[in-house]
Amino acid sequence: MGRAVLLLSLAAFASAASLRATDPLLPLIAAEYAVSTGAASAAITAFAVSYGLLQIIYGPLGDRFGRYRTIAAACLASALGSAACAAAPGLDALVMARLASGATIGALIPLSLAWIGDSFAYEDRQAVLARFMIGQMLGIAFGTAIAGWLAESFGWRAIFVVFAALFILIAALLALEVRRNPLAARAAAAISIMQSLRRMPRVLRSGGLLLATVFAEGLLIFGAFAFVAFSFQQRYGFGPGLAGTLLVAYAAGGLLYSAMARRAIARLGEPGLVAAGGAALALGYAGLAFSPWPAVATLCVAAVGAGYYMLHTTLQTKATQVPAEDRGSAVALFATGLFLGQALGVWLASGIVDAAGVAPVFAGAALGLAALSFAFRVHLLSVARAPR
Repeated sequence: MGRAVLLLSLAAFASAASLRATDPLLPLIAAEYAVSTGAASAAITAFAVSYGLLQIIYGPLGDRFGRYRTIAAACLASALGSAACAAAPGLDALVMARLASGATIGALIPLSLAWIGDSFAYEDRQAVLARFMIGQMLGIAFGTAIAGWLAESFGWRAIFVVFAALFILIAALLALEVRRNPLAARAAAAISIMQSLRRMPRVLRSGGLLLATVFAEGLLIFGAFAFVAFSFQQRYGFGPGLAGTLLVAYAAGGLLYSAMARRAIARLGEPGLVAAGGAALALGYAGLAFSPWPAVATLCVAAVGAGYYMLHTTLQTKATQVPAEDRGSAVALFATGLFLGQALGVWLASGIVDAAGVAPVFAGAALGLAALSFAFRVHLLSVARAPR
């Protein structure tokens, strides 16, 4: 089980690295294609849209053929999408290649979450999820830092060549795990794809509030986060390598929470984690909006990382708290909400950035996340007090 989770964490690493790799590259992409930074961010929006929409397909595929098998196949397909990004001759081609990449990479983390939900008891699940998410955190650090430094030496396309090779390697390791591990090889449920799709309306009705919350989370957190590296380049005069490296602080904040997750969960409970996460997110984005010092801004990035994982792992755990036959559909809809929220957030933020700069985007995220976390904490408390 430990090895199986480790390999899923490696897939999450590649997924997160690919997701965030374009953040420090936006000025370079904009310069090569002679467009604004907001226009170049269409590559981020396209990835998020297809990532979210294709969950409707990947959840049922995981139910039918097994989550581990589906993840391995999606990794192999993701190598092709990354190669297409590296070869894109124009912005439209890059946007289409990122659209295709999001469509396949979108299978990796949500199906991994569903597999963990199938394989671990609820009382152990949040701690396992926190360990699994280490791969995602490190992937964000890799995707931004290495993408930036490679771009300075070899151009912005170099990172996508690296991703193509990485996805091939991970696909091979996952396929080998399916062959030798009965838990990885099992199908999640002996149902057809159409049966799984028919369950989605029921899951949507029962989990509507959770899905609305994760949609708002994606819009507020990642609509703003897409422009943090650009902010470092514009405000402090950093190159893409240093700007991307400073975003490692986001992963550091998440890793700090992961290291103390079990104790934090026991001490604070879910409502307390949501409150602490919301406070860290609001303070982090407020600092990014107004701080004139890069050292303080970097600490604010760490606060955003820690706050996100406090809030998000609580939402993830709730998403897996459904009957096993509904888990694939529930996690698929959860990821759809998160990434469609991100797509809308980046699109809205891009217009504000082109018109007024990044500070209003960060300030709006701070206010919105404070309100969102407060509302969700109130909901958790009301559920806990309700008669059973």
